Formats: sequence, C-alpha cells, structure tokens
Amino acid sequence: MDESRRLVVDFLEKEIKTYMALSLFLSKKDKKEHLRVGAKKVLISPSFYKERMKEAKRLVFELRNPN
Repeated sequence: MDESRRLVVDFLEKEIKTYMALSLFLSKKDKKEHLRVGAKKVLISPSFYKERMKEAKRLVFELRNPN
C-alpha cells in the first residue's frame, strides 16, 4: 500500500473510532441532536453515526484491497 493510501486508511480508522464513540454516547443518553449544516438543520442520532461507520469501513476495505 502506498503512503497516500496508508494515510487515508489511518485517518478513516480514527474517524470510525470517533463515530463509534458518538453513536454510543447518543444511544446511552437517548438523545437526538440537531446540527446546522449550511442553511439546513438536520437531526443527528446514533443511526447517523452508524451509517458513517459503515461507509468508512467500506472505504478502508476498498483501499486495503485494490482490484
């Protein structure tokens, strides 16, 4: 794996840990947070971070296992 791919994988793995922590925190507190994204206000819940984790894990897999 070249250096740039390794750096991206390292970054994504840190993001996955962050998403897991946020998802766990929100699920334990049974909270849903509103977040302003540009002009929109969106609801952030544990499922939001679980989806981001799935996405990041898929990218890590693709970067580690090139065709």
